[in-house]
Amino acid sequence: MNILLFLIPISLVMIGAAALLFAWAVKHGQFEDLDTPALDILRDDDAPLRERPTPTPPTEPDDAG
Repeated sequence: MNILLFLIPISLVMIGAAALLFAWAVKHGQFEDLDTPALDILRDDDAPLRERPTPTPPTEPDDAG
């Protein structure tokens, strides 16, 4: 029975900590956009990264000489 005197305050502290973490998450916008991150993985990344200059073919020496 004495264990209840120890466990009840600990449970109240844990509930308070969970409530503070939830309030912090709501305040910092963790629950504002729940749909877009799930759909980001389905998007195609076909956009070109960056145009690279085309390499010029090596010049052949003239055979006329």
